[in-house]
This record gives sequence, structure tokens and C-alpha cells, in this order.
Amino acid sequence: MIRSDLVLRLAAQNLHLYEKDCQAVVDAILGRISDALVAGDRVEIRGFGSFSVKERQARPGRNPKTGAKVSVPAKGALVFKPGKEMRERVNPEAR
Repeated sequence: MIRSDLVLRLAAQNLHLYEKDCQAVVDAILGRISDALVAGDRVEIRGFGSFSVKERQARPGRNPKTGAKVSVPAKGALVFKPGKEMRERVNPEAR
């Protein structure tokens, strides 16, 4: 599902809302999540999961085309950990 699909489904389930209002809600929620992650905060949505940024250390690497050694710089990696309810919904037989 992409962002526009989410907006359309939200509008279809909430007939009292205009599509542009649903777009504004989706944009606001995703914007706040992004802002929190950029600030280094962890974002937890109960029953769904949590988002956080994990710092990856610098490491030696290799250019796949030339085989030359290169230094891969440190960077932040986005991590998503599904909540218990989401894991159970995705894998109902694993209970």
C-alpha cells in the first residue's frame, strides 16, 4: 500500500471527511513521526510497533566494481520493531 492508497481507504471509511482532509491527516501523522526520528526520539504506536534510529558504526568496505577498499561512514539506520498484537495478526499460527 502506498500513501495515496491509505488516503483513499481512510476517505472511504470516513464518508464525513473530504479526501483532502484525509490527506492532511496522513501527512501530519507521517510528518510528526519523521520529525521525532530525526530528533533521535523513539516512536511507539501501541498495538502496531515502534520506530527508532540505530547508529551504524563506520566500517571498511569494498567497491564492488573495482575491488578497491573504501571506508563506509557511520550512519543512522531506521529500525521498525512490530508490537505483539501486530506479530500475532501477521503470524496467527505462531501463538
